[in-house]
This record gives sequence, structure tokens and C-alpha cells, in this order.
Amino acid sequence: MDATRLVSALALTIVLSGAALAEDAALLLGNDRYQSLGRVSQAGDSLRSGRALEGLGFDVIALRNGDADETRDALVQLLDRSASAERMLVVLTGHFVTDGTRSWFLTADAGRPGIFAMDRTAVSVESILSVLARLPGNAILLLGAEPDENAPLDPWLRQGIGALDVPQGVSVLRGDIRAINDLLGSQLSRPGVDLAGALASSRAITVEGFLPRQFIISPGAAEPVAPSGDEPAWRLALAADTLDAYRAYLRRYPDGYHADEAEQIIAEIIAEPNRADRLAEAALGLTLDQRRDIQNDLTILSYNTRGVDGIFGPGTRRAILNWQQENGYPQTTYLNAEQISRLDAQARLRAMQLEAEAERRRAEAARLDRTYWEETGALGSEAGYRAYLERYPDGLYSEAAADALQLIDADKRRQAQGRDRAAWDDARSADTVASYQAYLRRFPDGVFRPDAESRIAALTQQSREQATMAEAADAEARLNLNPLTMRLVEIRLAQLGLDTGQVDGRFDESTRRAIRRYQRDRELPVTGYLDDLTLVRLLAGAVPFSGR
Repeated sequence: MDATRLVSALALTIVLSGAALAEDAALLLGNDRYQSLGRVSQAGDSLRSGRALEGLGFDVIALRNGDADETRDALVQLLDRSASAERMLVVLTGHFVTDGTRSWFLTADAGRPGIFAMDRTAVSVESILSVLARLPGNAILLLGAEPDENAPLDPWLRQGIGALDVPQGVSVLRGDIRAINDLLGSQLSRPGVDLAGALASSRAITVEGFLPRQFIISPGAAEPVAPSGDEPAWRLALAADTLDAYRAYLRRYPDGYHADEAEQIIAEIIAEPNRADRLAEAALGLTLDQRRDIQNDLTILSYNTRGVDGIFGPGTRRAILNWQQENGYPQTTYLNAEQISRLDAQARLRAMQLEAEAERRRAEAARLDRTYWEETGALGSEAGYRAYLERYPDGLYSEAAADALQLIDADKRRQAQGRDRAAWDDARSADTVASYQAYLRRFPDGVFRPDAESRIAALTQQSREQATMAEAADAEARLNLNPLTMRLVEIRLAQLGLDTGQVDGRFDESTRRAIRRYQRDRELPVTGYLDDLTLVRLLAGAVPFSGR
């Protein structure tokens, strides 16, 4: 719910006036210098409003760049004061992380956060909301985060603040740090300020939760406006949450306590034709893993989600829309339980079909591989080995051919003249096209001429593919694979008869060769590196997979 809706619907007025009131408590935590994480510009500026808030009667707890122990002490003080406080204001500015359903504020000594490494240097935003819930109607939480939200930290966490389940009676205002500081310094800390106009015209501040018609932080505050007799009817309208329900409320109570809000919601429903579908999907309470599973299913069915991260961004919504169009569903971009079940069934069937097709291609490729080997490498000649490796660099007999060529090379070194051998060793040491060309100029009929020509061809091909390989390596790095998932990849490849060497969660040349063979048999881009499509296809038949 945005600021305009809340302000226009509830006619929000926040008036601050000065006088002593010891039972109002404020906590200001601003972290702009982190020991291990990046700096957060202006995050500490929120503390500048502390003196002004004290002048308005707040007992202010202010901490800049506090470590875990200092932050804990500040939170304990807030908890102690919440028992007698009439109103509370909490301001957090700095680094936040979220798994989508929970959010944490990081203390200044926090290291790189991980889903299983959220230790005492991470303050739960939900816990702070629970404390504020003790003062319904008289508690405000301001959250200032960096504008670059959704930056990934690991497969389960991202930078920023996730969805908040705001307790009844708590008001949450959030935005980027500059906007929160401006609101705090120019509005909230000034006496007699009417915030309605400021928030209604601001797109930088998002307001969530309950805000009464009048929220006065001052001595002698006005009593809250009591709900009128239309409250039961309004609760029924909220429970139904439909256009007809809100219109029925307005017909019965055209000047009711919630009339403005009802009209605003009606306008939003009309402006958002798929609102009911969005709310229905939200009601499913899909976890991050369940969202990843849906993205996996869409990817297997060739609908590009632009990432398998559990975050339903524009790429995933577009993929859902395309799937709905192909399957005769209303094109809402939101899924219900029936659609998720059908999608999963289709993906499981398609995964089995793809593996069956891959097995047929693998068997045919192996037959052609063996036939070619019998006519080349099996004859035991250097030319035969080189011809085989040129055609099948990752073939069934590629390791045998490479080992045989090493033995031949060692024999050549024993037989070669001293100058020829020394020149070849120099070329091999540099291992560049130029070094091998230099060897051929000196010894055009040298013992190692076939080796030099073969290596020149291989390096030239590598140079052509260098940009593609670098892009593939970057794509794999963006997956943020952990050692557990890397071992699962190696185990899955071994189950498919593809030798990865030692299963240790480290991708060496044996693993890369196995990945290339897997990609070749499934007509995927052959790079030896994992991307979303290769990973989803590879793990589709593995044991249940709960994230990267």
C-alpha cells in the first residue's frame, strides 16, 4: 500500500509539538561505516535529529556505527522503556538483507551475511516490529536502505528489505536513506507539522501498516478517533476484499469512517484487473524454495525466467504469462494452486522426455565415436591419435589418445638432437602460438613438427572461443554455487556415466569435460560451464533439491 493511498484514505495528520514527556521513547541506529561491508552514504545522518526529538519530549537512544554488543545494549534499553512508553519511534538506516520473507539490519561489525550465518551481528526487523506492536496506534518504524535493493548475496539472501508482516497498529515508513533522513529531519522532528501533504506527494516514501486518522506525538495528545458503528460492515468488506463488497459498504455508509479508504481501494481494484489473482497467489505463501521450483519447471519447459533465484521479477512473470497463454489460462502472470500442479506435472514429464532423447543421442554419438576411433587412434599411430582428438576432443577415447601422445612425445625427446629438443622445450614452456611458430621456423622438419602444428591449431581455436568461454565462466559465477551443490552436480554427472574424477565440490578439468559431454548429448551450448538451463536440466532427475 503506497503513501498516497494511506494518506488520502486515512487523512493522516502527524503533529509534533514540544514539551517534556519522558515516556516517549526513540531509538536511532545509523550505520554508514562497516568493517567488512561497503560504506552506506548518509546512513549516520539520521542521528542528527536526536536533539530535536529530545526537544519534543522523547527519551532518545542514538547509536552510530554500533557493533553487535553496542547494538544489543541499545535494543535492551528500548525494550526496557517500551513497558512504560506511550509512544515509540525507531529509525534504522544502513545495510539490510532479506530472504524474501524475513529481513535483518546489519551491525557495523557484520561480515558477509549468509542464510546460515545470521548471527548476533544481524538484528531481526520482525523482532523490532514485535516490540513496537506493544503500543498499537502509537508506534512508528522508519527504515532507510540503499536504493540498489535485490543485489544478490548468496542464493538465499539479497540486499534490501523484504515483505513485512506489519503488526496491527504499527506504522512502517520506508524508502532510500536520503528520503528517510529528509523526512526525519525536516518533518518528524519539527513541532506542529502536518505530514499529510508531504507524504501524499512523495513517491520516495512507502507507508505500510495501520495509521489512525490522527497520530499526535506531543504532550496532551488528542484521543484517537473512535470507530463509528460501521466497523462490522467494514470488516466484512475487508474479508471479502471484492469490488462488490466495498461498493456495498459505501451504499450503506456513504459517509462512513472508512468511506475514503473504500473509494481508494475500489479505484485500485479497477486499475489493477489482475488484483484478485495477485492476492490469490500471495495467499499461497510460496516459500523461496517453492518459487525456485516453479522457475525450474518453467525453465525445463523452455520458458526463460532470466534466473532461478526464487524472486518473481519481470522475467519470471513474463515466463508465467507465456505458459498461461500456451495452456489456455487467463494471462494474469500470477499462479494458483491448480496451475502450479499442472506446471510441475508438465515439467516432470518433459524432463523425462529430454533425458530419453539425450540417451538416444548419446548412444548414437558413442557408436560414431567408436567407429572413428577404430579407423584412427586404434591403429596406434601418432597421426591417428591426433586425427581422433581433432574430431573428438572430449570423446570416449580422448584420455587414452592424449596419454599415448604423451608417451610418443617423451620418446621423441629421447631421440631428438639436443638443439631440437631444447627449442621444443622452450616452445612448450611458453605455450603460445608465437613460440610454436618460432620452433617451426628454426626446425621446419623437426621431430616435434606435428606437435607444434597441432598445438597452434588448438590455441588458435581457443583464442576464437575465449570471449565465449569468459562469458560462460561469468554466467556460472553468477549462480553462486556452494560446495554442496557442486558435489551434487558431480554426483549427478557420475550417475549419468560421466566421469568427473574425485567428487569433492571442486570443478577441475575432469568435471569440465563431463559437463561438456553432458551439454553435447543434450544439444545445449557446449562450454564446460554451468548456466541456469544446464543446472536445471542436470538436477531435474536428481534427489530433491532445496537451493544453491
